[in-house]
Amino acid sequence: MARMYSRARGKAGSHKPSEPMKPVWVPYKPKEIEQLVVKLSKTELTPSQIGLALRDTYGVPSVKALTEKKIIQILKENKSAPALPESMSSLIKRHIKLMKHLEENKHDETGKRGELIIQSKINKLAKYYKRKGLLADNWHYDKAKAKLLVG
Repeated sequence: MARMYSRARGKAGSHKPSEPMKPVWVPYKPKEIEQLVVKLSKTELTPSQIGLALRDTYGVPSVKALTEKKIIQILKENKSAPALPESMSSLIKRHIKLMKHLEENKHDETGKRGELIIQSKINKLAKYYKRKGLLADNWHYDKAKAKLLVG
């Protein structure tokens, strides 16, 4: 079946192994990795950027394989998790950029269609996150206050 907003098909690509193995060559213990995650979160990095920094700078291939926790779980335990899930905040940032573009280019019809699509993605994702309990039940996306959400 095709994707919802594009005509692309399939999910081809590389995948992580089904059973993550603990690499023995990593010099860090699980507690040290958790401390690194918290330290990197204080520098305003998103969870995915923290994972990339750990991989590239510290040589930690997989936080989950070594600590048996996801990065976001570690951040929640230390009360430094972001208020919005990362996918939601990136969509909101995209919407803000597109609204700024549409203010300058009022006759951009494809841009207006793109704005509608991004808004529907945000609403669909909000519905999912409300169901999973990651967003409050009374949370509502307002494009006039979008800049305040991402800040």
